Amino acid sequence: MTSSLYIINPAADFPTYFGAEILVASGRPSGVMMADLSSTTVAAMAPRDFAIEISDEGVAPVNFDHEADWICVTGKVSQRRRMIAIADEFRRRGKKVIIGGPYASLSPDHLAAHCDVLVSGEIEEISEEFFSDLRRGRPRDRYIGDKPSLATSPIPRWDLYPNHRAMLGAVQTSRGCPFECEFCDVIQYLGRKQRHKPIANVIAELDALWAHGFRATFLADDNFTAYRAHCKELLEAMAHWRRNGHQMDFVTQISIDATRDAELMDMLVEAGVHQVFIGIETPNLDSLRETGKKQNLKIDIPSEVQKLIDRGVSVMGGMIVGFDHDGPNVFSQQYEFAMSTPIPIFSLGALMASEATPLFDRITAEGRLLQGTVETQAVPWGSNIRPVTMSMDELNSGLHNLCNALYSPAAFGERMLNFIHSFGRARDLSGEKLPEFESFREVERQAMEIAADVRRLGDAEGRMWNKVWGAALRKPATAKIVGRIMFQYAQARHMFDRGNYWEPQLAYAPPRREMAEAAAE
Repeated sequence: MTSSLYIINPAADFPTYFGAEILVASGRPSGVMMADLSSTTVAAMAPRDFAIEISDEGVAPVNFDHEADWICVTGKVSQRRRMIAIADEFRRRGKKVIIGGPYASLSPDHLAAHCDVLVSGEIEEISEEFFSDLRRGRPRDRYIGDKPSLATSPIPRWDLYPNHRAMLGAVQTSRGCPFECEFCDVIQYLGRKQRHKPIANVIAELDALWAHGFRATFLADDNFTAYRAHCKELLEAMAHWRRNGHQMDFVTQISIDATRDAELMDMLVEAGVHQVFIGIETPNLDSLRETGKKQNLKIDIPSEVQKLIDRGVSVMGGMIVGFDHDGPNVFSQQYEFAMSTPIPIFSLGALMASEATPLFDRITAEGRLLQGTVETQAVPWGSNIRPVTMSMDELNSGLHNLCNALYSPAAFGERMLNFIHSFGRARDLSGEKLPEFESFREVERQAMEIAADVRRLGDAEGRMWNKVWGAALRKPATAKIVGRIMFQYAQARHMFDRGNYWEPQLAYAPPRREMAEAAAE
């Protein structure tokens, strides 16, 4: 007996720094920043005689009239509310619902009442049994996957995905991270022993993405450079692949300690990695020690970041406030630190105690967990922790001021100009030309249009945009990445607008004075 599956990746409950909701907000067709790996990988493990349809709600609405035998819902904590709403609506209509994915792995008890089958953990090793049970129409209520070899993970079913509306393809080359950051939920279900996909399999996945039209891909590892020897082997293979007619760009996540390895940084460039996300978190050393972020200690982060930008790799920085050692002056510290770097985009947020993490257990034991705040995890400036060294009002107002100050046109423009000035200083960029707009995929062209529209947000934005784009035109090698960063800025501004977080009287004040005044209050 064959079965049919309708696999759904819900929309995020709230726009994120890494989303693309600004597409719809600007009157353009919907789209996503990154193609979804969960739905396409599960689809690839299903028997070939199963009828499968994938829905990414970031691209198109969910079809609640779908006639599939099984409705499958995946998602992260940032999609929690929408996951539950979709599952409940399908069950109301009499459909059988399966829920899996990261949030189901970390907080299964929150989802068990909303589905007929709950899948926790990684699915590769249990997929044969799972799909066999579905075929027979007799699945168990609960499946728990372990930590499989990634050699068993198949090439995702990109033939079922709306690739034309995703800016980046996606490949996961490893799972897990060896570090022990107290707040991190990833290692709680993927483990600290990093497992690597065979390099030949990674290249095969890149071939598939290339065939489906992607020219930029997110390497969806939690710490791409954690194991240097393996990383270098993979980068060498990727560089060889690019030299053989596949000029693809890559984005990934690394830890700051990778910059101590000059050869590794050079290999990132050769392999086409043009942007990395680094969890900087805080310049407060006591807070870094508190949270176990040892890799960020005993290192001059601004100078290490500069090494990447000198080579032509842009950096996005993660920034967190609300650690126990963060006092009211942390916001001015974070601002001054950020402005000392050529990092244009920071993902700013309050410390959140996610379930299943050591931080959650500690905060619960200390009686500082704020009840009923799980949904604040969808909003970057929400927290479920009662602070120690400041009041909740001080945390909220301080983060509010910091976001407005760092994303003010003047401050953002200053960081952008510093970025452009220092970009690629260690390389010969004399032969670089401006990218051909016509060669971009449709969704990328629309993203560049939004980047250009930033100048229409206001007079200050117009002045900033003219300076930044003028500098980029004088240095053509930066033009494409500047356009992408400006799109990310537009997305961040949209997120702030949606949350009523943008305050012109703060953002358009002289930014350095504003943060000094906020710190003194």
